[in-house]
Amino acid sequence: MAALQALYQWDLTEQSPDEIEDHFIHDHDLSGTDLDYFHHLVREVPLHRHELDDNYSPFLGRELDGLDPVEREILRIGTYEMEFRVDVPYKVIINEAVELAKTFGAEHSYKFINAVLERVAKHLRSDETEH
Repeated sequence: MAALQALYQWDLTEQSPDEIEDHFIHDHDLSGTDLDYFHHLVREVPLHRHELDDNYSPFLGRELDGLDPVEREILRIGTYEMEFRVDVPYKVIINEAVELAKTFGAEHSYKFINAVLERVAKHLRSDETEH
């Protein structure tokens, strides 16, 4: 959740990930947060944003610019994990993304997130999704 909030701030303000990470560490209660993973996502998702957007955008059914910023960051995190965190099962990634969408997204955005990430999984993790 903290990584989503930080990446949402990055998306809207275009501040550097360093500034945003410092802000979150100093101004938010991150107890119970895996700080290493938080740090990793806040640094890596912005570095790979174009590649991540290219991996999920064919499955949107609408223009990338029309995405809600919360949905965009949830899809970026999920796509990042699909591509670079093969140690995490794709079903876990999708479940976590759906829960984030239920908490932070619009009323039915979790259905959209689920559908897009299912297709991303078939594209990036075809060997895993076929079993």
